[in-house]
Amino acid sequence: MIKEFRDFIAKGNVMDMAVGIIIGAAFTAIVTSMVDDLINPILSLITGNTDFSGNYVVLKGTAPDGAPLAAAKDAGATVWAYGSFFTAVLNFLIIAFVVFLLVKAVNRIKESAMRKEQAQASAAGPSQEALLAEIRDLLASRPQV
Repeated sequence: MIKEFRDFIAKGNVMDMAVGIIIGAAFTAIVTSMVDDLINPILSLITGNTDFSGNYVVLKGTAPDGAPLAAAKDAGATVWAYGSFFTAVLNFLIIAFVVFLLVKAVNRIKESAMRKEQAQASAAGPSQEALLAEIRDLLASRPQV
């Protein structure tokens, strides 16, 4: 059983997945900071410092008029916190768009590197295998004496 577990862990795809999760966690921190520290302040300027996360409707119970969401919940009221949901959806859309832009940039860099490698490979001339195949074909087409 231990040998099977060791073999499972040693497989490349498990290690790749572990590296991906670790990098993903670090990447999440970067994207979250970008949204919280760079994009949301700009949106706040555009919308006049509007914060939708505190908007709610009391479904059952009572809450003081104009009370913050946390105070309404503490008062025992059942609330429909549509503002929190709207904020979560808006943050998701912003994060998804930022991730899309970053993936697009990484793919562009990869394609550029691949094109450069292909150009270098084609500029280097034919491979050794191609030259040997050409010599073989020439020798085969030569008349026998």
